[in-house]
Amino acid sequence: MKSNRRSFLLAASAGLLAGTAEGAFGQIPANDEANPAPGVGNPAAGASEVRSVAIVWKDDVEGGEVELAHAALESLDGKTAKPSGDFRLESGSRRLLIHLGDAQTGLGAYAACVTVHFRLRNAPPETAPRGFSFFLRDVAPETPLLVRGLNVAAVPADDARSYDAIDAAIRAKRLRSERDAIDAEPEETYENACLHTRSMRCPTWLGVGRDMRIFRVMPSDVDGYWGQIEPFDFDRARGVDLAEPNVPVQFRFVLGRGAACSVNIRRNLEEGALPIVRSVQRDGDVEYRLTIFATLEKEPLTTENVRGTHWTAALAHTRGAMLTDREKELFENQLRLPEVENREQELICWVHVEAVNTGAVPQYAYLQAGSETRRRKFGKGNRLAPDGKVVCVNRLDGRPMPQEEMAVLLPPGGKLTFEMLYPHRPLPRERAAALAGQSFDAHLQACRAFWRRKLEQGAKITLPEPAVDERVRAGLLHLDIATLGMTRSGPLLPTVGRYSPIGSESAPIVQFYDALGYHELAERSIQFFLDRQRADGFIETFTRYQLETGPVLWTIGEHFRYTRDVPWARRILPNVLKACNYLLAWRRRNLREDLRGKGYGLLEGKVADPNDFFHSFMLNAVTYLGLKRVVEMYAEIDPPAIAEVRDELAQYLADIRRAYAENVVKSPVVPLRDGSWIPSFSPWAEYRGPVSLYAEGGNWFSHGMFASRDSLIGALYLGIGEVLDPNEQLAEWLLYAHQELMTLRNAGFSQPYYCRHDWLHLRRGEVKQYLKTYYNQFASLQDRETYSFWEHYSGISQHKTHEEGWFLMQTRWMLWDEDFDAGALRLLSMIPRAWMEAGKEIKLEKCKSYFGEFSLRVRSRAPDGRVEAEVQLHGPAERWPKTIVLRLPHPTGKRPREVRGGQFDARSECVAIIPAAASMRILLRYA
Repeated sequence: MKSNRRSFLLAASAGLLAGTAEGAFGQIPANDEANPAPGVGNPAAGASEVRSVAIVWKDDVEGGEVELAHAALESLDGKTAKPSGDFRLESGSRRLLIHLGDAQTGLGAYAACVTVHFRLRNAPPETAPRGFSFFLRDVAPETPLLVRGLNVAAVPADDARSYDAIDAAIRAKRLRSERDAIDAEPEETYENACLHTRSMRCPTWLGVGRDMRIFRVMPSDVDGYWGQIEPFDFDRARGVDLAEPNVPVQFRFVLGRGAACSVNIRRNLEEGALPIVRSVQRDGDVEYRLTIFATLEKEPLTTENVRGTHWTAALAHTRGAMLTDREKELFENQLRLPEVENREQELICWVHVEAVNTGAVPQYAYLQAGSETRRRKFGKGNRLAPDGKVVCVNRLDGRPMPQEEMAVLLPPGGKLTFEMLYPHRPLPRERAAALAGQSFDAHLQACRAFWRRKLEQGAKITLPEPAVDERVRAGLLHLDIATLGMTRSGPLLPTVGRYSPIGSESAPIVQFYDALGYHELAERSIQFFLDRQRADGFIETFTRYQLETGPVLWTIGEHFRYTRDVPWARRILPNVLKACNYLLAWRRRNLREDLRGKGYGLLEGKVADPNDFFHSFMLNAVTYLGLKRVVEMYAEIDPPAIAEVRDELAQYLADIRRAYAENVVKSPVVPLRDGSWIPSFSPWAEYRGPVSLYAEGGNWFSHGMFASRDSLIGALYLGIGEVLDPNEQLAEWLLYAHQELMTLRNAGFSQPYYCRHDWLHLRRGEVKQYLKTYYNQFASLQDRETYSFWEHYSGISQHKTHEEGWFLMQTRWMLWDEDFDAGALRLLSMIPRAWMEAGKEIKLEKCKSYFGEFSLRVRSRAPDGRVEAEVQLHGPAERWPKTIVLRLPHPTGKRPREVRGGQFDARSECVAIIPAAASMRILLRYA
């Protein structure tokens, strides 16, 4: 979220600074002004009246307590209410009448809200009291508030029906919740998602990795022809030359006759994945076939001749970076000239165009030479900057282009080659002349080999659906382009698009590197955060995001799970302990009695762009997860060092769970599409329900949506943060209240990859729900031709690698994930059935898991009724999983008549395998 407006929210801790600069959670201005502290404000104007409601239970209730907000309690069951709101019911009584006065029931904020706590009769002593809340104005004769998870309903006082009668009446309507509707549909597909979602085109970033110099490449969508190229020092637009440093450059060239009533441009990546843009623009019978890639000025591209950019210089060119005074001085005094202004050779954007006449008669091809925003002098095929340096080298059939605009007549089948070579910064004429003599074929071949080699260094994933198969490889290379630093050594910046690294947003990037075996990239990326850790242990690399310390610890723990690198773990132990001590001290500042029910024992602080300094469930989930991972990591390496953290971890978990459970009870229930209601949740402990329902007022529209705090940076992180068990009632309520209120096609709004409902669906085994999210999110937010992600649906922040990182992790989870505590490696748990159709194959080669390296090959031979699978474990036996759970869903849901190699479970369509050897074969026979 990005916002330049200052919030007037009350900070819960005087020691934490508020920030107002832009951040990486978005760029749309947030409407954060004048939000009150929770519970502070004036009741909304509207009706104030006496109302009566009945609470009806299915089970025998002993008693409980009624609490009210913005209303007064008159009586309970016709008797004057006790000041405490306590009530007791006779045995067998399952109904309570509540009479309220001075109740705010009009439209708007501060509506009367009723909370009913209750105890079931004869419940075991350890059973916690139960409860729910509702807006009084929501109680209506036509729509009783029936909450199935609690077996309770709220109805008008004159509704005499029992709980079972109310439930039966609702079921008789045969309505479906969003969850039920998805389960009743066929599995989601990419093609279907494309039919029902927006299609967003995004500029393609071309670079060489490690180097902060990039080119942003795109046809002109407004004009309908190629093209435009923007040279950037990562986030900073480059000036035309040093004399005009503040004039951003946009290179432009023109192919074809001009803007027309019809546009016919197709784009794709070389081999479906490499950062080499292929495009065809058709203008009548003339096709303009483009090849665009980044290369080096003086020699073809190789791994050995890419130097990279010093990490401090690169950081200075990212958005939102919090450079220290020392880093600023280092950049200005030592790094600016060698890293920015006087590089040993320039990066080149090579545009190669073949104009081909596909018609039966001669046709003209129209060309305009490459220029920058302000059209400059043109001579001998070169576009010149004001100082005489060359901005672009233009060649026509290998010779200098004779003039800057041309019409060339092509015979039938005739071809013309037009090339533009754009240096990232203007070149002296002698260097431009040398560049003009370079071979296109040599540079293209080297560029292909360069990117292929990067893919070959890690695990290989081969999937039967090209829409996903290509995106995995393209995504990895997109991450690589945006990971900056020196090629051979030193920290690396796992940037999130144009923004500096962020502990939370960089986590999926680093973790995906580890999952595919790029452990050095992951380790060097982690080192960036450790090198910038404050002396007190706090990690904050991006514009006042105060949550980063926990996610960095989480990523450290994940890296150790993959690598078991004990020497590395010992080396970074001082950093880890400092971070843990900082977090524990932060927690202990909140062990105050006045915070009971409002975040006792929880950290308070800002987790993204909005200046919300509250006891956030996201902040505490990722903090708990980080602490939990490092306790696990050092349990065998150095138990005494981590003992203090270990000893406090259980109580911290209990405090988070208690705070969330209390919050759910006081949050108003919300309607499901099946006619029932479900408890809701808040993003932090201090508020009553989703802030987007305005129970306690405020202005919360931000980043293109009302529920940005509730959905994107809220309680969903309690699942992946391992605070909630995915299958417990609290998690189910959270997941499906969120689905009904805050998703469309089970995809989040505005910036959907911040939503962690994906993980809950995964761990609950909900394949159709997971696939609905998976396909609809990437089909709508990612360029469908070149696979670059936007950050927001509003077209804010291109090449957003945080979003791409989570898409890649979703794909990884679909293909393999682990139950670490149970020692189970789960394979193909979320794949579509269509991937198992006849003749299709899935291959995972040398992928990395918590249990070491493994490979998997699955072949479907449905015509002869067989599915064959082979699993190989490559690591030492002591790291093998206890169990491998391989899901092999039949395309039409058939059950096998014979299973070899493991135990088949018909409900989950999984084969359970106990590894006894490094190689295991599984056969399912259906015919």
